[in-house]
Amino acid sequence: MRRLRTLPVFLAAIALSGCGLGTAPILNPKGPIALAERDLLFTAFYLMLIVVIPVFVLAAVFVWRYRASGGKGQYKPDWSYSAGIDALIWLVPALIVAALGYLLWTTTHKLDPYKAITGTQNPIEVQVVAQDWKWLFIYPEYGIATVNELAFPQERPLSLRITSDTVMNSFMIPALGGQIYAMAGMTSRLHLIADEPGQFTGRNTMFSGDGFADQHFQAYSMSNSDFDSWVQKVRQSETALDQSAYATLAEPSVAHGVEYYSSYESDLFETILAKYAARPAHSSTMTDQ
Repeated sequence: MRRLRTLPVFLAAIALSGCGLGTAPILNPKGPIALAERDLLFTAFYLMLIVVIPVFVLAAVFVWRYRASGGKGQYKPDWSYSAGIDALIWLVPALIVAALGYLLWTTTHKLDPYKAITGTQNPIEVQVVAQDWKWLFIYPEYGIATVNELAFPQERPLSLRITSDTVMNSFMIPALGGQIYAMAGMTSRLHLIADEPGQFTGRNTMFSGDGFADQHFQAYSMSNSDFDSWVQKVRQSETALDQSAYATLAEPSVAHGVEYYSSYESDLFETILAKYAARPAHSSTMTDQ
């Protein structure tokens, strides 16, 4: 009995050691998009508990009431049907499914990743390219590019155009919002915003080969002055992302470090898209620009 009493504490310790509220970014959001997604997750979870909790409670009650020795439940071998019970076990789940369907339908449209975020500041556009096994970030407004490091001002909307120069990937910064696919020859859109400064880990959430486990990057939410200083630091790099440099960068590499490029080839993002759009229809995806 002493061991049984300590079992819940042991199980809780195991669960919280890996995904406590302070460490799990999905449960500890740093932006309004991720916060809305977390609240939707909790709301759906609480609705489903309407069925789950009574099942466990009644299971314990039945075991106790109809136990072999000392049970007070009545034995009715000829009883086989109850309209009330039948209605209860069908209507309650049906109502929950209907409520979940309405909630998910309306919230999904509100959280459309292609929907721009309205704010007092103009969004900063970043073009994102998935490679083997790293992420390239291009800043058209500033004429710079980085590898495995994404920086942006806090409370300023971040507008991402995402594609892939390899197999399908999935882009995600859990502390700021959900994932969206990166596909060769196609453009995905994702709009995020951070409401406080911080450092957040982003990664590819879709298996893509040998270097998948190390395909992550750091995203930095900064004050406007810190972001301006960061841009100047990148511009001081002596490396330019020309055609030759990009060809080298696109080669597969595992655990690739952070790199800065003070300039990049004109229309690089569109060139990457066009490379796959020019292939025969049976071997490429459609181009959505």
